[in-house]
Amino acid sequence: MDALTDWMATWGDNLWTWIVLPIVVLLGLYFTLRSGVVQFRLIPEMFRTLTDKTPRTESGEPQSVSSFQAFTISAASRVGVGNIAGVGTAIALGGPGAIFWMWLMAFVGGASAFIESSLAQLYKTRDNDGFRGGPAYYMQRGLRARWMGIVFAVILIICFPLAFSSLQANTIQATLSGSFDESASAWLPWATGIGLAVLMALVVFGGVRRIASVTQALVPAMAILYLILGLVIVVIHADRIPAVIAEIFTSAFGYNEVVGATLGYIILTGVRRGMFSNEAGLGSAPNAGASAAVTHPVKQGLVQTLGVYFDTFLVCSITAFIILVSVPDLAGATQGIGLTQGAVVGTLGEWSNVVLSIIIFLLAFSSILGNYYYGESNIEFITGNRAVLTGYRVVAVLAVLVGALVSTGAIWTFADGAMGFMALVNLVAIGLLSGIAFRLLKDYTRQRREGRDPVFTRDLMPDVKNIEVWEDELSVTGPIDLPTSRRQSAKHRDHLHGSAGRTDS
Repeated sequence: MDALTDWMATWGDNLWTWIVLPIVVLLGLYFTLRSGVVQFRLIPEMFRTLTDKTPRTESGEPQSVSSFQAFTISAASRVGVGNIAGVGTAIALGGPGAIFWMWLMAFVGGASAFIESSLAQLYKTRDNDGFRGGPAYYMQRGLRARWMGIVFAVILIICFPLAFSSLQANTIQATLSGSFDESASAWLPWATGIGLAVLMALVVFGGVRRIASVTQALVPAMAILYLILGLVIVVIHADRIPAVIAEIFTSAFGYNEVVGATLGYIILTGVRRGMFSNEAGLGSAPNAGASAAVTHPVKQGLVQTLGVYFDTFLVCSITAFIILVSVPDLAGATQGIGLTQGAVVGTLGEWSNVVLSIIIFLLAFSSILGNYYYGESNIEFITGNRAVLTGYRVVAVLAVLVGALVSTGAIWTFADGAMGFMALVNLVAIGLLSGIAFRLLKDYTRQRREGRDPVFTRDLMPDVKNIEVWEDELSVTGPIDLPTSRRQSAKHRDHLHGSAGRTDS
């Protein structure tokens, strides 16, 4: 078993080093330049669109989950083990310099996140809960390559709701174990696994709206509590902050790292752990982004970019500073959750272990729900058979139970490699379809310059085929805004197509 794990780790490292990492960086830079640095230029728009009202149906019901709820579903998957255990692993393996590369990757990856979520919105479809979509859908509809969508969907289902959710469950169990004595080792894993499985079943069998309502409550509250806990620790060690900042930058570019041939490893560690945490370009977050009811695809692209920043620049950064101000000497540091846990308890005392355990439990549980939803969306892409969906729900719940009971070293290694393949398939797709996303961005910014709330209809891009949802104003704005949006859309079509005398019927 150890030999198999070592082999998987080796090919996973080679895949990331020689294929995925160069494509991630080059595409991210290309998207950044072609979009006019959209991930920085439109930051004010990200906050504005996050609070947009949800378009409604003729009966007055929300068409689907809101932009903010879709944001929390994706944040639920992002904010969890990757932010607390993953950052600890990055620092233990790559040193403080890995944090700089994590930050840089988040900024560059913000452009990739914008492209993939805008495309997911454009090519989304309707279902009983509102909308669904994601990379599998834009591969089928945009590239006319259903086979590619199925390959992506299968990898995602194995990777997120099965492998990564079992890792989240294992982290919860490991964290709780730190709050009990050794006598609890016989029953605690079972109690944790069964408890998580029951809670998950109660939520996921209620559909995406119940998932959205749970994550909308959990994610902001737990993230804020964790940020407060971290800020208290940083303030206590305020005298260490200048040295820590200097350490992050000097370790990222330091002479010793170059001479010692470790710089490449530091960069790789930061990029991989950053991508695992913020998921920019990975193809997971667009599954949540597509579920939102918005008036223009670009709106959710901007919101999902904000999610990358929320994850990395806030939550990951506070974890990094918790560790670096509390543990000046990283020699022999424990990887994963143990490093973060030790830093918190070492500064605040044993009581903080209970608070951290609660935070990790709720953040990891929300991640499990986000991962589950990604899998459900892709199950529905492969087949509409309700029995298959029910079977998937049962398997996803069992994966959480098993994750709390077994050692996950091999699972983590396998999932890391699978994530590389998943990212590769998605990056190829968004690279090929990026021209459409740039056209959407151009349309959005033109409407904003004209002082309007942007509204998209598919007749604005008549040459783009297989767009299902955006057929008229009612599908994106609802009856309340229909007269205004219809006038705006007609005027905008005339402007785009040069048909000065054209009117809407």
